[in-house]
Amino acid sequence: MNGYIIFAIVAVIIVAAFAALYFFGRKLEKRNADQQQQLAAAAQNVSMLVIDKKRLKLKDAGLPAIVYEQTPWYLRRSKLPIVKAKIGPKVMSLICDEKIFELVPVKKEVKAVVSGLYITSVKGVRGPLEVPQKKKKFLGRMAEKFSKKSK
Repeated sequence: MNGYIIFAIVAVIIVAAFAALYFFGRKLEKRNADQQQQLAAAAQNVSMLVIDKKRLKLKDAGLPAIVYEQTPWYLRRSKLPIVKAKIGPKVMSLICDEKIFELVPVKKEVKAVVSGLYITSVKGVRGPLEVPQKKKKFLGRMAEKFSKKSK
């Protein structure tokens, strides 16, 4: 009898945890959709010369001080994809979207969609951008070596 009671309590706790995660996830999805709309509303097409790109801590990125102050404390030590670019006569540090960070070419001119300090997409000015090849992970390299040896 005790086993059934313990099982029921654990089941109720698990169901409550899943329900809490479900509602929390929906709240975050709504917040994300609102932020995407705000980014799209403030977007501008800009031609820029990319000087450098790195993953840097927020403090070392060379961004305005207000960006660091408005960042939550738990994200201040995380590394962000930062692109240093020349837009017109100014050299600026911009935060890049994670999805397109690998596509951004260094020392080339690109047309980018910029929303404030955030780069959301890039296109090549003189032709398409080169997609870099992904590095194979350890197991992929070993599988390739064994398949070459077996042939």
